[in-house]
Amino acid sequence: MEAEPLHLHPFFNREGLTLNRKKTLAADSFPIMLWWSPLTGETGRLGQCGADACFFTINRTYLHHHRTKAFLFYGTDFSIDSLPLPRKAHHDWALFHEESPKNNYKLFHQPVITLFNYTATFSRHSHLPLTTQYLEGTEVLTSLRYLVPLRSKNHLRKSLAPLVYVQSDCDPPSDRDSYVRELMTYIEVDSYGECLRNKPLPPQLSSPASMDADGFYRILAQYKFILAFENAVCDDYITEKLWRPLKLGVVPVYYGSPSIADWLPSNRSAILVSEFSHPRELASYIRALDQDDRRYQAYIEWKLKGEISNQRLLTALRERKWGVQDVKQDNYIDAFECMVCTKVWDNIRLREKGLPPKRWQADVTHLSCPEPTVFAFSSLVPRQRSLREMWIPSFQQSKKEARALRWLVDRNQNFSTQEFWALVFKD
Repeated sequence: MEAEPLHLHPFFNREGLTLNRKKTLAADSFPIMLWWSPLTGETGRLGQCGADACFFTINRTYLHHHRTKAFLFYGTDFSIDSLPLPRKAHHDWALFHEESPKNNYKLFHQPVITLFNYTATFSRHSHLPLTTQYLEGTEVLTSLRYLVPLRSKNHLRKSLAPLVYVQSDCDPPSDRDSYVRELMTYIEVDSYGECLRNKPLPPQLSSPASMDADGFYRILAQYKFILAFENAVCDDYITEKLWRPLKLGVVPVYYGSPSIADWLPSNRSAILVSEFSHPRELASYIRALDQDDRRYQAYIEWKLKGEISNQRLLTALRERKWGVQDVKQDNYIDAFECMVCTKVWDNIRLREKGLPPKRWQADVTHLSCPEPTVFAFSSLVPRQRSLREMWIPSFQQSKKEARALRWLVDRNQNFSTQEFWALVFKD
């Protein structure tokens, strides 16, 4: 990195400055946080973060401004086409990535993730963990609003399958459709989505925008079990696939995060696919629960009593500095911006005292996923788009891309896409 110039202008005294000053004054008075990915769309805003304030913008003309201290990246949009190079010693890079690993595999390898000083990801090890990003709070888990009594569910079983599956993102890296297809040969499954659909939704609920509609929730709540399969298998990558059935009083049959047991409301609130060697065994277990009210009831006892026994989950929800669908709280993007702003100010204060700044750096635990795999029986089913033909080679190539990108960034010069791809395919 280029050394930081010693003739930095001192920052203005923040006392007495108000948030309604003009953008030019704000940019000349406060640290600049430049969104290199134009996620927020804001050309300039002075944001207050506790006692600190920073100027947030997507305007790249601030690239060489002497007060630009951090570059903020949105993971899905992180691209080799344009990076803020050369990178100066006082330029921090911060990554916000809450979405599926399949959106940008390069980020999940050590050479790239360690380019960033600060992170906000789904990993509990991130500087700002977003593991519970799809969960509003404990109250929605203990709520009985959508709960259908077991006696009614048993009656509904005359017309409904024991299991329901709703997916429209077909053949993702987790290979979930292969598993469900095989499961369907051993037990009845009602599938409403584009993937493996065998039952239609009412026309008014057929749009993807209806997935959080009250009517859609009422349909799902009638079932005993929901197949809750993530699109990728990564520690702490947990989406609405898990939380939705728990909110509705339906037992999730979960496949996804290997660390899911750390986040369940109780130790008997979900059936974990990983505990069964084959879909045939899982089907047998679900049939047994379906026919035994006492055993089934044990999986929703925590909800009926309103008791969440998982202290890790309770602590994470209590201590997070952002809210979900709560206008009274900052959202997680606000929290991410303020985390970076505060850490930048902490280092400014250290320098003012003649002390060296604290260096933060992400590591592989902040965003780590294993290579996608396929189920042993998935190759037996012909498909137009094979997981073996797409996700696994994509992940393998992303390792080469990560190494090439790191070499070019460490060179600390602008580079062309031709240089990048030549390096990727050098071997």
